[in-house]
Amino acid sequence: MWRWIALGLAAIVVIVFGFSLIDSSGGGGTVGAQAQLMGGAPDSSGFARAIDPREWQFPQDFGAHPEFQTEWWYYTGNVDTADGRHFGYQFTLFRRAVLPDAPQSKSEWRTDQLYMAHFAVSDIAGGQYYHQQRFSRGGAGLAGAEAEPRYHIWLEDWDVLALDESATRTTIRADGGDFAVELALEQTKAPALQGQNGLSPKSAEAGNASYYYSLSRLLTSGTIRVGDQTYTVTGATWRDHEFSTSALGTNAQGWDWFGLQLDDHRELMLGQIRLTDGDREPAFGGLLVNPDGSTRYLPGKAFTLNVLDTWQSPHTGATYPAGWTIQVDVGEAAPLQLTVRPLLADQELQGSGGVDYWEGAVRIEGDATGYGYAELTGYAQAMTGRF
Repeated sequence: MWRWIALGLAAIVVIVFGFSLIDSSGGGGTVGAQAQLMGGAPDSSGFARAIDPREWQFPQDFGAHPEFQTEWWYYTGNVDTADGRHFGYQFTLFRRAVLPDAPQSKSEWRTDQLYMAHFAVSDIAGGQYYHQQRFSRGGAGLAGAEAEPRYHIWLEDWDVLALDESATRTTIRADGGDFAVELALEQTKAPALQGQNGLSPKSAEAGNASYYYSLSRLLTSGTIRVGDQTYTVTGATWRDHEFSTSALGTNAQGWDWFGLQLDDHRELMLGQIRLTDGDREPAFGGLLVNPDGSTRYLPGKAFTLNVLDTWQSPHTGATYPAGWTIQVDVGEAAPLQLTVRPLLADQELQGSGGVDYWEGAVRIEGDATGYGYAELTGYAQAMTGRF
């Protein structure tokens, strides 16, 4: 799912570290990132927009698309030790452009790109949720995303790096002090294009869309450390990559997104955008990925999400859904009936800058079983007018 919520948070940390960017007024000098990112709705003039279906080129499209204002690379996984101890993890790198054209400067520190990374581990048996975020500029090699000579995304020493030219094998490394991961990922299916050949609309207005694909099952092995204990784990990871300039409609309250990996080797992306009047945005839907990698688009009317329970955050006071019954028309004689529940109640990321959201590992039961991740926004603060 798209994660522009986090990028607006970068302004506060940018100010702390004294980052400055080229003055967009053309008058020379610098301008604080707060003015660019927190001064109301972001200025999207001059950036490309997602309007027509895209001609995809992989692995080149694994890299950055700076002509679009916002982009992110998102990894979530569920892994186990040999004796069944379960962990969830999330690693996301966000890119946000302040200006549509790269600044001309001899200084390697000057840049129009801001980066942020979120890293989290859910220790289910230990009942602990660890999370950390970092911020940096795109200059001086501090953070970036590239496809040549090989796919590589990074923020300082947190990174994802391809081990081959096709980027079918990658490593992911991140150390948050009290927790860390070092994992190897192997692609098993071709990129699954969301929406219409990767054009994923978020409202009826032209351009309120993103370019969006998923690598819905990456075989995963390596280590997770929590505290002073290191665990050898195996499992599966979901990877999303999305880029856009403007997407959400003006009446969007928030969204519920699910990346579900079924034990029968199917995967489901299901999402709904909740509107301020209580309705659901009809333009956005989901996707079924079959075991052979073929896909089936799921319009919003093809599935229902009914809340079973709620959880109130002791940190923010927000009340989130905490369990769902899901019915999906996957083209079979009877719809697929699933029950999805969080593996840990408290998987809420509290962000600086006034945006908090829940993102965590979930278990799937019913007509199919498995694990996945859910992301829930707009419960602590409305997303209206932010993006």
